[in-house]
Formats: sequence, structure tokens, C-alpha cells
Amino acid sequence: MRHFLFASLGLLLCAGCVGSEDTPSKVRDLRVLAMRMDPPEVFAETCSTDPAALADALLRPVRLTALVPDPAGNGRELDYTLWACGDADDDTCTKDRVELARGVTQAGEVVIDLFPGPGTARLPDGTFLAQKVLENDIYNGLGGLRLPLVLWVRGGGEQVYAQKLMVYGCRFFPEMKPNVQPALPGLLLEGEPWDAEVPRELSGPGPFKLEAPDFSALEEEFLVPSFELKPIRLQESWELSWQSTLGTISPNETGGTDLGGNEERHRAEWQPPRDAQAQEVRFWVVVRDGRGGMSWVTRTVKYTP
Repeated sequence: MRHFLFASLGLLLCAGCVGSEDTPSKVRDLRVLAMRMDPPEVFAETCSTDPAALADALLRPVRLTALVPDPAGNGRELDYTLWACGDADDDTCTKDRVELARGVTQAGEVVIDLFPGPGTARLPDGTFLAQKVLENDIYNGLGGLRLPLVLWVRGGGEQVYAQKLMVYGCRFFPEMKPNVQPALPGLLLEGEPWDAEVPRELSGPGPFKLEAPDFSALEEEFLVPSFELKPIRLQESWELSWQSTLGTISPNETGGTDLGGNEERHRAEWQPPRDAQAQEVRFWVVVRDGRGGMSWVTRTVKYTP
């Protein structure tokens, strides 16, 4: 049976109201669609609740890459601030936080290199942030520590918060291995390979079929400790989210596993609106492995009604 742990991108919050024409798959304003950590899991050879014993892992540099489209922004500058937080339930990181980075960027991929890693950050009272996260964790770090990072992006009168749970793991059992970033082997549009470099031309009312080729061989098997401290063997079940700058994609999310252990096929349909004008349409497909790993692919279509 396939299983998956909770997704790593915990929250997307937009300050504006959602209009009746908005759908989850349509990107028409400022968004943070995803945040990727490289590596997806900072892995320690020793398991301990003492941050000093994990200094090497906590110091390790990491890279955060955020996917930030802004279709209506016309290339405007965007201000961003990145915080590390002590509580995963604090969606906008208003308390027990440490500022890690701030700057000015534009739409696209925002890359933030962090050295030393966020786990070494200290709160004003001198407490390691990683220790505060551990204190707030009802499982006391069993199965890994998830340190919340919150990115705040502003442009004009718009703002958006997005939370990423950065994963710290350790070798609780000898067979355990660090997570590997999931990566889609490609996409299909109307049954044909969809090249990332050359925009595809589409015309007509649609709908048009979008698919991901079979990638089940890439979904990792992994171990987690049970409450009895025995190994539980699980299998990743990747989930995809589909977004575009025009029309709707249904379903907006594919994959995962049902109660019977069956994995959903990664098939969706893109439906342009009836009154659409000829234009270039951008597509994003984000893949999540359910345990902190995440990546995405971008595709373009030249559409005519």
C-alpha cells in the first residue's frame, strides 16, 4: 500500500479577496505557487534532541527557491522577507521568529541561499530556533523535525504569505536514507511530448489533454519510526498541482493514494474560456513527494481560438 506524509507547502494566503472568476488552477495575480529546499531533507547521522549534538547538520547550507508568478505585474519589483518560525501553526510568522533574508526581486524563481542553515538561528532570549520547534512538536521530533519558513512577498497593493516546512531528519535505523528531490521526467500535451524549450501551438475550443508519463519507478521507498520505535516501510505517492495563466485545469490536483491503496492517474484537461483572445499561455506543474521534496516544470502554449 502506498502512503504519503503531509505536504511541505503548508499554506498560501493572499491578502486580496477572491473573485467569482478565480479557480485554483488559474494564476491571474501575485502568487507563491511552491517553495523548494535543496537538499529536501537535511540529514544527520546521529539522532538527538540536543541541538549541540546536531551542530554539523544545523550549520549545513541550504537553498530555498520560490516559484513566484506575477502575471499582471508587468515586470514590477517585488519586496520579499523570509523568516524562520518557532511554531508551524503561526501561519504568518508573527511570533518566535528570526529574519533570515530580505530583498527585491521580480516574478519568476526567487533563489535564497542560507548559510549557516536556519536551524542555527537564535531567538532574542538566546534559544536555538530548532529547540523551540522541538518543544512545540507533539511528537518530540519522532520522524524528523520540521522547521517552518515563511516567505512574505509584496507588490503594489498585493501581498502573499507562503509557508515551507524545512525537514531535518536523522538515521534512526541503519537502512534510512535522506530524501531525494522528486523530478518529473516530462509532460505530454494531447498525447505528444511537451517540449520545455519550444512553445506548442494549440487552436480550437478545447478541452486539451495534459498528462504526466509514468514515473512510479522514481517514487522512493522509505522508513519511518513507529510509536513503538519500530521501522515502518512506506512508499511515496507523488501529487501534482496544475496551474495556467488562462482558462481552467480540471482536476487541479492529481495523484495521491485512495483508501484502497490505488494511486490516481496523472491526467487533467485544460479548458480555455470561450471568449479567449490569441495569446501565449504559461503552465506550471508542481510535484510534491509528501515528505518535503518538491520541484516543478514550466511549459508554454501559443493559443489561438
